[in-house]
Amino acid sequence: MIAIIKYNAGNITSVKNALNMLGFNCMVTDRESDIRNADKVIFPGVGEASSAMRYLKQKGMDLLIKSLRQPVLGICLGQQLMCSFSEEGNVSGLDIFNARVRKFPPREIVPHMGWNNIMHNASGLFAGIKESEDFYFVHSYYCEIAQDTISTCDYILPFSAAMQKDNFYAVQFHPEKSAETGAKLLINFLRL
Repeated sequence: MIAIIKYNAGNITSVKNALNMLGFNCMVTDRESDIRNADKVIFPGVGEASSAMRYLKQKGMDLLIKSLRQPVLGICLGQQLMCSFSEEGNVSGLDIFNARVRKFPPREIVPHMGWNNIMHNASGLFAGIKESEDFYFVHSYYCEIAQDTISTCDYILPFSAAMQKDNFYAVQFHPEKSAETGAKLLINFLRL
């Protein structure tokens, strides 16, 4: 079973619908036993970092997520919350990835919204995905490039489009809104 972590952040329904369309059963849950017993866990999110972290801490989900041993995929805000610190509300994150989340400088249109390609190694999450293929982004904050970066994107400046450490994977873009390319990535994650 695939567990989608339920917390006070958006885009959970679109992730669930994308998985269902791909033929995978999933549940949206905030129950510790469901999350611990799931084969795969998805930690999506659209929203504001400090209020999301406050909710996770109130529910004890911050410690739960960090303790998971099965493959976990953070999406958008999920990736940012897996980092050590976010400038959005000046909040400490889950510290899975030793990276800071920063606000884009106002040199171009922010948020970074729309399709963009990324640089990656065509293995793991990106097996069968060419670098010329695009993913859909919507974000005003970005994860800096760090030791755990496995893919980069360039918008105003280079940033981490995807990260991986042990059983934790994360992407800044929205695979559930990235058409066939995003579907390939979700399938790759679910086959890990």
